Amino acid sequence: MNILDSLKWRYATKKFDTSKKLTQNQLQLLKEAFNLTATSYGLQALNLVVVSNAEIREQLLAYSFRQKQVVEASHLLVICHPTHFDGKDVQTYFNLVQEIRNTPTEVLKPFRDFLINEFDTKSDEEKHLSFSKQAYIALGNLLTVCALEKIDACPMEGFIPAKYDEILGLSEKGLTSVLALPVGFRAEDDFMAKEKKVRKPLDQTIIEIQ
Repeated sequence: MNILDSLKWRYATKKFDTSKKLTQNQLQLLKEAFNLTATSYGLQALNLVVVSNAEIREQLLAYSFRQKQVVEASHLLVICHPTHFDGKDVQTYFNLVQEIRNTPTEVLKPFRDFLINEFDTKSDEEKHLSFSKQAYIALGNLLTVCALEKIDACPMEGFIPAKYDEILGLSEKGLTSVLALPVGFRAEDDFMAKEKKVRKPLDQTIIEIQ
């Protein structure tokens, strides 16, 4: 399939085939696609939690408004961001830049110092908002990769982050959950699979300025 055909094939899967699981190669592909997602300043203030454990997912179901995709999918992906992020984390990023690119310190210093000050002075609320927006970029990237690879997925905001954080032990890791993405393969009797995609005409969504 070409890219547009793949995007037309994709839909928010309502029922997964519990007998079908992602291969390790498919799972690795999604992990690497997540890691390659664009983030603000390249700081990668995001983490991806991959949940395959059935018992843990059963616990999460109660805090996912009983959306069965959480337990029926092959894996549950949870996109998170750090609850605390400051200048020390920025410095860690620039250390990695120097390690990989061998960029001279004097070249990096002005931008590095700007970002250190930026993240040392921003409030936690401002950082949470920024990182949450970036989580949606990662989600969009994963949805596109899933479509291209014929992996079904269902993007979810409908869960209680505090309970996910507790059950998955994210708080102990200094993380908080933002979005969930069950991934796997659609069931043959998922009624939504055969429904036509509903989208506005292009002339209602695209504005061209020439």
